[in-house]
Amino acid sequence: MNSAAPTLTPTTRALSWCLHLLVIGLLALAAVRAAADEPPHARWIIAVSAACGLVYAAGPVLPGVRRSRRAAALWLAAVGACWLTLLALTPDAVWLAFPLYFLQLHLLPRRAGPTAVFTTAAAAVAGFAAHQHSFSPAMAIGPALGAAVAVAVVRGYQALYRESEHRRRLIEELTAARADLAAAQHSAGVLAERDRLAHEIHDTLAQGLSSIQLLLRAAERALPQAPQNAARHVGQARQAAVDNLAEVRRFVAALTPPALEGTTLAGALERLCATTSARHRLTARFRLTGDAVPLATAHEVALLRIAQSALANTVRHAGATSAEVTLDYLGDRVALGIVDDGHGFDPDGLPAPDPETGGFGLAAMRARAQALGGTLTIESTPGHGTALAAEVPLTPPSDTDPEARP
Repeated sequence: MNSAAPTLTPTTRALSWCLHLLVIGLLALAAVRAAADEPPHARWIIAVSAACGLVYAAGPVLPGVRRSRRAAALWLAAVGACWLTLLALTPDAVWLAFPLYFLQLHLLPRRAGPTAVFTTAAAAVAGFAAHQHSFSPAMAIGPALGAAVAVAVVRGYQALYRESEHRRRLIEELTAARADLAAAQHSAGVLAERDRLAHEIHDTLAQGLSSIQLLLRAAERALPQAPQNAARHVGQARQAAVDNLAEVRRFVAALTPPALEGTTLAGALERLCATTSARHRLTARFRLTGDAVPLATAHEVALLRIAQSALANTVRHAGATSAEVTLDYLGDRVALGIVDDGHGFDPDGLPAPDPETGGFGLAAMRARAQALGGTLTIESTPGHGTALAAEVPLTPPSDTDPEARP
């Protein structure tokens, strides 16, 4: 009934109405019995019962009683004074002690409530004994038992309410934590997908466009003296554009790379070497060792992308004349190697990837191998060529590259 009291629920609101009806009913019973039996001071009993009912009815209506413990205590003192007056006039007022217990425990502070209940019980016993002109221990049983029941019920309700509030706060915290976790997972998924797209674009679109650019430059250089060579370079650039367009279409549809359609990884690598040799001044050879076994799509895609990126780096940066691509089946592992005779580089001196200048190739290759639980190693020395080796187990970890998922 005040700001410090627990928020009323439909159940507690119903209990409050039952308490109100009990008080009004007991006051009406005292007044009716006084009118029927006509004891001494009957009119005073009826008048005090009515006055007590009016004072009690004012409590739920006055807003101050619901908002302030001080106002509630004053209202409760007024009700108690009316009750004591009625108790002095009739023993029927003893029954009002029971609902008063609940009011006192509900409205008064935690320590003052039991004190008020004990005082009310003592007053009820004393008043009833005064009307009977005698006292026996049996007279104290009813008020004392009622007080004990009221204290137990109210304390039990308060404990349940505190537990309910604790669970409500835990549920709110859990809901907020789940929302934060969902947001974090969404952000992580966006970043992972962005990283995957960057790797995919680098290994397909960027490499294809770079190949087209190199072929058109070769055609431009050959155009004045050797038109037939220029036409050949232009034709190769056109074919590279066609292949790149197919990559784009399947990239958008999230399908298997076209180089793997209708063939094995070994066939795709052999075709890659032949295409690279035909389009650029680089002789690329393919070699297969070990007993070939069927590979998961994730393995084939990752190894093919690594080979494509490595050969593209060889063409663009190594200045090599020959390269060898090997695919080794090693029982429970499969290894891909690319070796060239270019001018090499210092692996520890590479700059960080930059969106303007590129540099995503090695990072993307390493990420693809690690996503399948594998490794990627690079050995290179300036002036002595480069050797790249990617090795992955045939059984990938449970949390694989998103590219391997549907």
